Amino acid sequence: MPHLFKLTDAAAGDLEDLWEYIGQHDSRDAADHVLTRLEEAFSSLSERPSRGAYPKELLELGLREFREIFFKPFRIIYQLQDDIVYVVAVADSRRDARSLLERRLLRV
Repeated sequence: MPHLFKLTDAAAGDLEDLWEYIGQHDSRDAADHVLTRLEEAFSSLSERPSRGAYPKELLELGLREFREIFFKPFRIIYQLQDDIVYVVAVADSRRDARSLLERRLLRV
């Protein structure tokens, strides 16, 4: 049975920011394409949420409650709770994500 997936408010904000950035620096068509592909990646998590790797920044802290998949160059960070996949962040993998993950996931 497929899992439901939900975006947290922060992840939805990530998508909005990403769409705006790509729309301004490339085109709205490109922004729409990236958003569609990211949504397909989210949806794929409903079938096999355990396939993602543990984010290395969180493993270093001993945390195994979050996982990630990639839609290059973006990292999709998520958590499985009660048969629901919560997408908690969509981050550019070319940037240092440690502070984002600590702020958003660990409330540091």
